[in-house]
Amino acid sequence: MWQNPAVMFLPTTRQELEDRGWDQLDVVLVTGDAYIDSPFVGVALIGRVLEGVGYRVGIIAQPDIHSAEDIMRLGEPALFWGVSGGSIDSMVANYTALKKPRRSDDYTPGGRNDRRPDRATIVYTNLIRRYFKDTQPIVLGGVEASLRRVAHYDYWDDAIRRSVLLDAKADYLIHGMAERTVLNFVDAMRFGEDPRRLGGLCYVAGSLKRGYLELPSYEEVAAETSKFIEMFHTFYRNNDPRSAQGLTQRHGDRYLIQNPPTPYLTQQELDRVYGLDFERDAHPYYAEQGPIRALETIRFAVSSHRGCYGECNFCAIGVHEGRTVRWRSPDSMEAEVRALTLRPDFKGIIQDVSAPTVNMYGFECARKLREGACEDRRCLYPEVCPGLPVDHREHIDLLRRLRRIPGVRKVFLSSGLRHDLVLHDDAHGEAYLEEVVRNHVSGQMKVAPEHVEPRVLRAMGKPGPEPLLEFRQRFFDATQRAGLQQYLTYYIIAAHPGCTEGDMRRMREFAVRELGMLPEQVQIFTPTPSTYASLMYHTEMDPFNGERLFVEKGLKGKRRQKELLTGRGSL
Repeated sequence: MWQNPAVMFLPTTRQELEDRGWDQLDVVLVTGDAYIDSPFVGVALIGRVLEGVGYRVGIIAQPDIHSAEDIMRLGEPALFWGVSGGSIDSMVANYTALKKPRRSDDYTPGGRNDRRPDRATIVYTNLIRRYFKDTQPIVLGGVEASLRRVAHYDYWDDAIRRSVLLDAKADYLIHGMAERTVLNFVDAMRFGEDPRRLGGLCYVAGSLKRGYLELPSYEEVAAETSKFIEMFHTFYRNNDPRSAQGLTQRHGDRYLIQNPPTPYLTQQELDRVYGLDFERDAHPYYAEQGPIRALETIRFAVSSHRGCYGECNFCAIGVHEGRTVRWRSPDSMEAEVRALTLRPDFKGIIQDVSAPTVNMYGFECARKLREGACEDRRCLYPEVCPGLPVDHREHIDLLRRLRRIPGVRKVFLSSGLRHDLVLHDDAHGEAYLEEVVRNHVSGQMKVAPEHVEPRVLRAMGKPGPEPLLEFRQRFFDATQRAGLQQYLTYYIIAAHPGCTEGDMRRMREFAVRELGMLPEQVQIFTPTPSTYASLMYHTEMDPFNGERLFVEKGLKGKRRQKELLTGRGSL
């Protein structure tokens, strides 16, 4: 039975345990972020879910890895340790696409990037084992663990690495969105049951798992690009709870076992998760160390749905959150916003109604819901699938409902919008765009064409420039009708696999000619684990047709591609 305990932070100090009269916690969660008690922060959300069913949970955030003081301050848990690198893969958090150390970290007090170690899940697991011998099971989770759960290409080593579960020497790894698996796991620990039967779990065994698909071994994928491509196809296709099979992969004389994912949370279950109470602030222990920049964007934001069927080849959301979109009920979101309006620090602004892609709320493919994601086609590429019932009515109704709540002055959509979906909605797309332009844009709307050259877009899995230009015209027509001065912000990727300097020059010519500007939001492609684009980067091949693919690997060449578009490079 889900409960809502009186709101207070989960304990992070020994004094807080004593204040509650607790001798021992059931679960201790260790994370690379400062402790922000928000539904947008995975460790906080998992902690609240466990607390909501009666378990005693504490959080150790950004522990000092050079001493015992932090990692030992809550003692040893009775059931298990949970370890996460944080909201971002620690290597992405610590280094730029050009492999330079990042100076800032939005999830660290004071903003200085000096608290999160490289490969945090490995480091934190070793830290626990250093000071707690023969301890309770250590379970890896979060983005870093989830996307590194099988053999994977690592950009910073420029090599194939083993599963992080083996490198960290942890006991288990939970992949994907973890609430259901965590609840099943903690109950198994409590009642002395074997957790290795649970969906959504990885573990290491001495032999193959009968009935599971065997991936090419770590040694094979590290030696042969064809084996790596074969492995990734099978791995990617077996992530949907409706259709996935279990996977096994040999690493030396041991085997990684990946159980199929658990079913996605139902709408009722999502509503319960987000209906739990959060402080929506940094724990005082961390807040007194300096401001935490991430709070500025999530304190008064609301999560609307999970998953993304865009399947952009450079994005890992489909592997971690899933390719099926699941959304919260309007009643749940209204209740959350009403609660926000009661906070003394609320100024009337909902900063974002947030999701991986903001306008995927409220519709999904019926076939996919029954049978799982298709193996032979994608929902949006090369064009929107006829089986996807694109309909923005539910999102229109939701936004109207939220902005009518007393105390709410403005509801912004700060997350990216998929412009081709708006155009595909013949019945309601125009009304949706009018609604958003008039009421939900904070000066600029974000769209992400990423590029305009056909060869590059094909490697990205993105539509051509024609929908962008049509959407752009409709957007500015709508702003003119509304009597507003609003703009589009274009997100572009430089040095993506398949992209040459010539492609970036043509992108620049297009931007000047068609957009009347040079985009400022240009990022250099970063190969992150468990994406098709990273597979392309490593193998220099198109994994879908086997053709050779140009890949810019030189740091100077990557920098020049970006500069060609931002106006700081000569033509």
